Amino acid sequence: MGRRSQSGGVAPIGTRRIRFDFMFEGRRYRPSVRRTPTDANLRRAREQLAGIKARIDSGTFSFVDEFPHFRDLASVPDSGQSRTCDDVFDAFLDHCESRRAKNDLAPITLSTYRRVLDHFWRPKLGRTPLLAVRYSMLARIADQPGWKKKTYNNAISVLRRAFKHGFHDFPDRHNPAFALKGARIRRKDRTCIDPFSIHDAEALIAAIHRDWGQAQGNYDEFRFFTGLRPSEQVALRVSDFDPVHGTISITKACVGGITRDCTKTGEDRQVHLNPRALQLLHRQLALREALISGGKIEHDYLFFKENGEPIRNLQYAHSRWRRTLLRLPGIRYRKPYCARHSSVSWNLMTGHSALWVAKQHGHSIATMLRAYAAWTEGSMESDLDVIRAAMVSAPRTGGATRSAHPEANVRSPPIARRPSSPAREPFPHRNLALDLALARVRSDLSSGFGRKIMGERHPHRPPST
Repeated sequence: MGRRSQSGGVAPIGTRRIRFDFMFEGRRYRPSVRRTPTDANLRRAREQLAGIKARIDSGTFSFVDEFPHFRDLASVPDSGQSRTCDDVFDAFLDHCESRRAKNDLAPITLSTYRRVLDHFWRPKLGRTPLLAVRYSMLARIADQPGWKKKTYNNAISVLRRAFKHGFHDFPDRHNPAFALKGARIRRKDRTCIDPFSIHDAEALIAAIHRDWGQAQGNYDEFRFFTGLRPSEQVALRVSDFDPVHGTISITKACVGGITRDCTKTGEDRQVHLNPRALQLLHRQLALREALISGGKIEHDYLFFKENGEPIRNLQYAHSRWRRTLLRLPGIRYRKPYCARHSSVSWNLMTGHSALWVAKQHGHSIATMLRAYAAWTEGSMESDLDVIRAAMVSAPRTGGATRSAHPEANVRSPPIARRPSSPAREPFPHRNLALDLALARVRSDLSSGFGRKIMGERHPHRPPST
């Protein structure tokens, strides 16, 4: 019968070293470390040995990481080799792929994780043992010149996630990635809200119809008068449109060519269409029927290319927007997302409740009042009249729209002209629209409506006069 160990697998060697005794891969090992064998150090060594045995049982023990100076390290089996950062990155991405398959992670998120790790971190850390990584190494890589704040934050955020996944196997070791701090994003660093005026928007809509035809023109016109995110608009199906109630259901988004059954915020919503958007959808459905009869459409997407194919890449519409807008004189270039900014701003300017606008566009009330409400200041009465008229119907025109399909040719909307009055007086009260929005928020909250806004339909409020 064997003799029971009295030391718990840990014993002092002289006055400067402590020896460990354990079985690994069917062989007994007795490595030692340079550490004064005091009672406290012996107690900590026994705790370390218990962790070693637990990792051996779970198959995550790395001999070289635990005892890098062991004199017989060459005799240790391959399973005792160091776990590199490449191994950790691969294991993390495999875990994320499993989550994506369960619909617990967006495909675009997994793609971003893979791109950041492959382009930023693997070239510098790939072959480095995980437990040999130091904070100074990570900080030196992250502090490379040329990175903006958002790029820096994205890079270290993904690394922290990957290292957190890897260090779960070493709970008693310090994770150096936790010490990396993100850059502070101030208000001036955020994307500026930059809406179009109604006159510039009508000019751009007319030019896109003229340059690219009805299919593309309808797509860009619709985004101005609904404020949908591009990923939400390209994912729309015919069944999402309810012509009886004049609404469209926003329940999915398409990013990177992959459609997900949820929006960016994870909340579905019903968008109430104004008369301009309703007229546009009826024209789009008529165009769709014409292309179906020609055998060019075999899908149920609401918006499509001029040849009938669905829009799967957001850059397709973006490149056309850019080419047309850069050719228009007197209009400053803005990204397509500014059409959403315009829709939100126009609704606030014309006196709609901030609560209703927030629900309509999938924003929070704080975003409405912080980011958008400032654009209601200095509104001109004549501008508000033009916006209200534009939301009712498109201006008349006599010009024809170019289209690749004869059955798709329509009359193109004209460029809206500014009023010919030589002088326009400012809106009588400079902050009237903002004051109205704030007053309605207070009124709605006091009546209890604010507690139910995300669960009940808000009635369409008439424009303020």
